[in-house]
Amino acid sequence: MNGTSSTDATGTPTPAAPASATSPPSPTAPSPWEDLVTTALLGTDRRPAAYGRSGREAPLALLDEAAMATVRRRAGLRPARAARRPEPAPEDPRPALPTAAARRLATLLTDRSGGGSGGRRGSSPDLMELLPQWLAAANAHGYAAPPQALPALLDAARGRTDLRPAALAFAGPRALWLARLNGDWRFALRAAPGGGATLPDPGDAEAVRRLWQEGLFAERAALLGALRAGTPAPARELLASTWATERAEDRLMFLDSLRTGLSAADEPFLEQALGDRSRNVRATAAELLSALPASALATRMAVRAAACVALDRTQSAPAIAVEPPLECDSGMERDGVVGTPPAGRGERSWWLGQLVESAPLGTWPGRLGGRTARDIVALPVTDGWQGELHAAWCRAAVRQRDARWSRALLGSPSAPEAGGPGAVSLADRAKLLAALEPAERADWVAGFIAAHGLSEAFQLLGVCAVPWAAPLGRSVVDALNIARDAGSYPWSFSGVMGLAERCLDPAQAVRLEGLLAIPDEREDAAPGAGGYWAEAFQRLMTTLRLRAQMTEELAPAVIERPSGGAPREGE
Repeated sequence: MNGTSSTDATGTPTPAAPASATSPPSPTAPSPWEDLVTTALLGTDRRPAAYGRSGREAPLALLDEAAMATVRRRAGLRPARAARRPEPAPEDPRPALPTAAARRLATLLTDRSGGGSGGRRGSSPDLMELLPQWLAAANAHGYAAPPQALPALLDAARGRTDLRPAALAFAGPRALWLARLNGDWRFALRAAPGGGATLPDPGDAEAVRRLWQEGLFAERAALLGALRAGTPAPARELLASTWATERAEDRLMFLDSLRTGLSAADEPFLEQALGDRSRNVRATAAELLSALPASALATRMAVRAAACVALDRTQSAPAIAVEPPLECDSGMERDGVVGTPPAGRGERSWWLGQLVESAPLGTWPGRLGGRTARDIVALPVTDGWQGELHAAWCRAAVRQRDARWSRALLGSPSAPEAGGPGAVSLADRAKLLAALEPAERADWVAGFIAAHGLSEAFQLLGVCAVPWAAPLGRSVVDALNIARDAGSYPWSFSGVMGLAERCLDPAQAVRLEGLLAIPDEREDAAPGAGGYWAEAFQRLMTTLRLRAQMTEELAPAVIERPSGGAPREGE
């Protein structure tokens, strides 16, 4: 036996405990498991095992010991502290989806084919492209998302940012609850106002003040936006209370929230912001003030712009003379005029454009002989300044949402190239159209398509209300038919065809039935064009009918009571 003997209190010898039991292990000594691993790596021939209790040969005895050590290691693990149970998911008080609509949602979320971005797509509808419309309709009815559909819905929104606003609105509070448990869905917390935090009641002044003083930026921005949408004045006063201590980037974001509910009451605060140390803040404040035609800044800009634009009375026919500013003084810079032009742009034309776009459009009839907007934009402009002047008027009409000037600058949709007196690009025309009422907008685009076809109409169609009005829908279908009969290269219209699938009124499906046959191909037509057009029209018609079914499935059914009482809603 290892160790030495000792005696107890009665003098009886007692054996000493083994050294391993009485001496603490050396800090540098290997653990028993490490010792086993080392022996196994070296081999029992080179390092004889000291384990023989099983009575078997050294290699087998080593394995026996390793098996027992493994059991000891596993059995010796202490259980970890149990994690805190998550709070139950919040209730969603909204009505449940009708059964048929719930099945349709599951189908839309299951289909991830997405369709092709170009080329031939076959005749089957692209279900994922129908999901945004389905969500918009479901939100309009105020339905709650089925709990079992939430994971697939969040996955779809994760992959497509355009889906997120409608998907999160439909998913409701349970989406935020799930997002806190799954890192893949954290985008839902970022997209939700205040990161998913509950905003205080606007009437609770103390809670509002505390969140504004102590909240995170996202929470404060959400609070400011919510207050601005309901009661603009308290929101502005809240922002003014901490304006001097905010960071420049935060001041810019907060200031942008004043676009909602912008009124003359905001002018004193915005005038103060014109002296901000941040150039971006000054520019945003100036832009907001220029959208208020009666503001002091708009008046100053009107005086400056009017000094640069006048009637030229030296010629036999009326014309507009332009003399751009000679310098950008400190007053102009304070009012938001950027002194340094972008590369390739002249200084004086750059300054002129900023003055004219910031001046109220009501300045010009009195300045230019009492003429209407349509008469003014029809006047020639001397010395090649027409493009610059009309482009600035376009920006002013968009900023001030002036329908009369937008209408005048657009001109007739059947004009050569439909350029209009002042629209210098399709993007400009699309912006001007946005200032018109939806019906007038659709009529103008329909006239444009009738005169010029679809090749230039894609951006214009994108600003029209959905579903397209009947005249616009007929114009699009007729133009597609004309393009097919003309032997046009079919894939160049795939974008318009995809837009029609989402925006065309389902009632137009009847008109498509006569376009499904494969026509005789012209000699100069693209190979296989006839088959492509037939497939595209078939897909369009099928998609429109599917959209009609979706609308019917989402409509609450009305069931008569057996007793003949008042009707009630049913699933």
